[in-house]
Order: sequence, then structure tokens, then C-alpha cells
Amino acid sequence: MTGGNPLALLAIGATVLCGALAIAGVRTYASGRAQRQAVVDRLADEYGPPVTGRRRRFPSVDRTLRTTRFGRRLELRLAATGLDLTPGEFFVYMVTAVLVLWVVAQAVLAPFFGPIAALVAVWAAFAFLNWQRQKRIEKFINQLPELSRILANATQAGLALRTALGMAAEELEAPAGEELAKVADKLAVGHSVDEALGELAERLPSRELVVLVTTLVLANRAGGTVVGSLRNLTKTLEERKETRREVRTQLSQVVVTAYVVPLLGIGTLLLMNRIAPGAIDRMTSSFLGQLAVVVAFALYGLGFFFIRRLSKIDV
Repeated sequence: MTGGNPLALLAIGATVLCGALAIAGVRTYASGRAQRQAVVDRLADEYGPPVTGRRRRFPSVDRTLRTTRFGRRLELRLAATGLDLTPGEFFVYMVTAVLVLWVVAQAVLAPFFGPIAALVAVWAAFAFLNWQRQKRIEKFINQLPELSRILANATQAGLALRTALGMAAEELEAPAGEELAKVADKLAVGHSVDEALGELAERLPSRELVVLVTTLVLANRAGGTVVGSLRNLTKTLEERKETRREVRTQLSQVVVTAYVVPLLGIGTLLLMNRIAPGAIDRMTSSFLGQLAVVVAFALYGLGFFFIRRLSKIDV
């Protein structure tokens, strides 16, 4: 018994030590996992859409999608739109819309129109992103005169450009406030003014913003005053803002026509199928009928494209 006591104590000590190491390992693993998730969330907040505190859907799809090139490009496009969507959520919603439109078109018109409706759904999803991005750019452009005025006043008061950008981020509403907040955050962690403003110009490309960014970058490199340049730029941006509003008003009818033309074709198909039930199904049952439908849709698409191109005037 006396010879067994040291072995028993040794076994008990080893068990306690293993238990302590296991607990420490679990705590270290949990802490590391929490830190990793915090880094991922912070990066998502910086480069992704604005966070509203809601619970994200489809996290597994989102994580898988972010590892692909398509997912990273989609994430950048979503960040430029300002939508509160993750790449995974957008992808799942798009796939759902594709399946629904495929089934509806196949049931209402003919089986041949299922794949066509699916392709239209994919195009419409990315066209919606482009429309949201352009809408955000237009709103940002309308805020540029006020931004230039704030920067001119702050510079005239003796504030540094970094401080002036941070102050403008606090005073302006979205999207200018959100975008300038990203610029201020990058400046705070050591990025140069050229890099931070260059990324802003890449996210929201426009002639007005390029002129403003170029003015600020050149003034920051040369070290001179920018008050006079910003005052003149403010006046120019105000005039361009009015000109863009007038041009958009004059071309509104042409833009509506571009969308009405394809809708007329779809309405004609529905009306034909309503007058003569099964006519579209019989028409698309042959190769010539399918070819005629494809050519018709292609011509409607070309009409939409050319009308949009003719109505696009760069100011």
C-alpha cells in the first residue's frame, strides 16, 4: 500500500493536470474563434453593406461564396450600392427568383419560355444592382457641392485635410457621410490621403468626384492652400448639378420608352395566348417557332439597348 500511494498521487496529479490543460485549451480555442469572428465582422462592416443589427441569413452560403472570385466581385458591387445585403443573401434571393420565374413562365406561356425567363431574372438582378449603384452615385454627386463647401470652410479655418474629411463625414447624410467615414477610418489606420480618396473614386466613379479628388490630392502633395480651388469647384459643381437635372428631365420620356418597348412584346405574347389558348405552346413546339421567338426577343433587347444608348448624354 505504501508503495502504491506515490503512483496513485502521480496518477491523480496527471489527471488534474490534463483536465486543467484541456480546460485551458478549450478556453483558448473559444477565445481565438471569437477573435477571428470579430475580425471577420469588422472587415465585413468596412467593405460590405451597412450593418443594421439584423441577423444575417444564409451564413454558410455567404462564407462559401466569399471564398470565390465571383463572391468577392459580388461583395464589391453590393458595397457600392449601399444595400443591406450580404453576397449569400443576394445569391439565394436571385436563385429563388430564377426558379419562380422559370416555373411561372413554363406554366403560363410554354415550357420553352422557362429558360428564357430564368436568364431574364439573372439579368434583372444584376441590372437592379447597377441601378442601385447609379442611384447612389447620383445622390453622392448631388452632395458634392455641399461637401466641397464644408472642406473649403474647414480648410480656411486652418484645419488639416484629414480633420476636414472627418468633420464632413459627421455633418453630411448618406451616402456621402458613409463614404467619407470609410475614408476617415482608412486615414486613421495609416493609409495615405491618395489611397483613401482613390478608393472612394473607384467605388463611386463620376467626373465630378474625380475632379474633387484630384484637387484634394494635388493640394495635399503640394502643401498649398485649397480654399480658392474649392470655392471655384463648389460653384462649378452647383452649375453641373442644375444642368444634369435639366438633361434628366428632358430625357425622361425617352427613358420610359426604352422600358415600354420590351413590355409591349411580352404583353403581346400574353394577349395572344389569352385569345387563342395553347397558341404559344404550338408555336414553340417547332424549331422555326422557337427561332422566331428568340429573334424577336433579341430584337427587343437591341431596341432597348439602342434607345438607352441614344438617350445617354454625359454632362
